[in-house]
Order: sequence, then structure tokens, then C-alpha cells
Amino acid sequence: MARVLFVCTGNTCRSPMAEAILKSKQLPGVEVKSAGVYAPNGAEASINTKFVLEENRISHDHRSSTLTKEMIDWATLILTMTGSHKGLILSQYPDAAKKTFTLKEFAEECGSLDVADPFGGNEQIYREAFTEIQKSIERIIDKIR
Repeated sequence: MARVLFVCTGNTCRSPMAEAILKSKQLPGVEVKSAGVYAPNGAEASINTKFVLEENRISHDHRSSTLTKEMIDWATLILTMTGSHKGLILSQYPDAAKKTFTLKEFAEECGSLDVADPFGGNEQIYREAFTEIQKSIERIIDKIR
């Protein structure tokens, strides 16, 4: 059983998108959650996150969650949206080092290992973030099965 945890800052844009994209693949034996390092509990996904997911025919009923030790312990793989998210997790949970990567690092991508935060941007900025996340997820599917 693979248990994938996506992490970003507020858990209203990037990590919910990643969670929804991976869940939409309906991979047997793969559970998916998301959280934010500075997320309030219970906030909805941003309007543009919902819009872009709907535009791509992905349904996802999301409420934000603050990252907890229980989530870290639950996960067999933790994928962050930026190197700073990864660093923050490793500073608080050093035992998670072997299972914590940026999404792009785990996807073995070149260049920047960060997914830019679309928060506050227009629909096009969110589309770009969605495409970036989706491409990375396509690259990791075989690794997490």
C-alpha cells in the first residue's frame, strides 16, 4: 500500500490539485492526502483551484488540513511543492527524511524543483500550476504503484 501525502503552504491551491490529480488516476493500492505547513483546518480550495480542476473534469471536495505528525507517520511518501516545504518538514520531522522529496525531485525533473505558488493569481496562472503538477505526477505513477 502506497500512502502519498502532498504538502504545500496553505493547502488550498497546489497540494489539493496534486491530491485531486493523483486520486483521479484511481491507482489500486494508492491512498492520497494533502496538507499545508501553515494551513488553517477546514478552508475550501481556492476558487481558481476548483475552476481548473472542473475544467479538467476532476471532481474533488476539499477542506484544508494543517500538517501533523500523524499525517507524517501515515505517509509512505511525502511530496512537497517546494524545497522550503521539504526543509521545514525535515527540520520538524527528521525521521521522515527517507520518504520526503519535492514533487519535481521525485519525478527526476531538471531545473527548478519548486512548483510556483499560484495563490492570488488569475485562472491562467492556476492552469500553468495544474499542468506543471500533472506532468510531474505522470512521471511518478510507475514509481508509486
